[in-house]
Amino acid sequence: QVQFVESGGGLVHPGGSLRLSCAASGSIFSIYAMGWYRQAPGKQRELVATIISGSRTNYADSVKGRFTISRDNVKNTLYLQMNSLKPEDTAVYYCNDLLIGVRKDYWGQGTQVTVSS
Repeated sequence: QVQFVESGGGLVHPGGSLRLSCAASGSIFSIYAMGWYRQAPGKQRELVATIISGSRTNYADSVKGRFTISRDNVKNTLYLQMNSLKPEDTAVYYCNDLLIGVRKDYWGQGTQVTVSS
């Protein structure tokens, strides 16, 4: 029943940085795996980064070395630090519980990231 509200998106120039936040309506302490997804216009939603438990992380090849996923169980917030942004990163970004929210296809509103000169 946990819901997520994404924020932090905006318009940035190539090479710029943004930090996305995902505020949960409840505790995320017991959530085993969380992740950030993105969806560009006319394209399928894709998994960008995951964090399992409190330490293990995985990234799509397209963002590896540029993005960092983290979670704060006290603040019940998931983060995505995005550096060296490229126009190809332009999309609506969503966060979710990988084992429940994704399985149920339940998504929030997301936050728009636009990378352009």
